[in-house]
Amino acid sequence: MNLPNKLTVLRILMIPAFLLLILPVGKALLLPIPPQTGRILAALVFVLAAFTDLLDGAIARKQNCVTNLGKFLDPIADKLLVVSALMALVQLGEISAWPVIIIIAREFIVQGVRILAASEAVVIAASIWGKIKTFTQMIAIVLLILKDYPFSLLTSFPVGQLLLWASVVLTVTSGYDYLKANRDRLKN
Repeated sequence: MNLPNKLTVLRILMIPAFLLLILPVGKALLLPIPPQTGRILAALVFVLAAFTDLLDGAIARKQNCVTNLGKFLDPIADKLLVVSALMALVQLGEISAWPVIIIIAREFIVQGVRILAASEAVVIAASIWGKIKTFTQMIAIVLLILKDYPFSLLTSFPVGQLLLWASVVLTVTSGYDYLKANRDRLKN
C-alpha cells in the first residue's frame, strides 16, 4: 500500500475519533473533557482529515502512484468524512436534515453514474464543480462545529449555515453536471 492510500485509510480511521470528540452518548461525551473542548478537538481532527484528502491526491499525482485502490477509496473516504460530520451536526440539532439529505442523494446518484461508467471500463474523475462543492462543504462543517468562530467575534450572521446552503447549491450543480456529461451512459 503506497503513501497516498495510507493517508486515505488514515482519513477513514479519523472519523471515529472525530465522532467521539463531538457526539455525546446520553448527556455527556465519552471522553472526560468539556463539550467545548471536544468541539475544538473535533474541528482539529476534521481539518487534519480534510487535509489528508489534499495531500494524498497531490502525492499520488507527483509520484505517479495513482492506484485502482486509491481511485476507489478516496471518494468513499471523502463522503464518509463529510456525511459523518453532517449527521453529527444534525444529531446535535445544529443543522436541518434537508441539506444532508440533498447531499447524500447527490452522492448516491453520482456513485451510480460512476458504477455504470466503471462497467464500461471508464473512470470518471471529479469535476471542478465537485471539488469546489467538497471544499465548501468542509469549510462549512468546520465553521458549524466551531459555531462560526472566528466570524462570531464580529457578527451574529450564520456564516456556517450560509456556506452549508451554498454547498447544497454546488451539490445540485455538480450532480447535474455529472448527469449531463454522462447522459449517453444513462440512456443505454
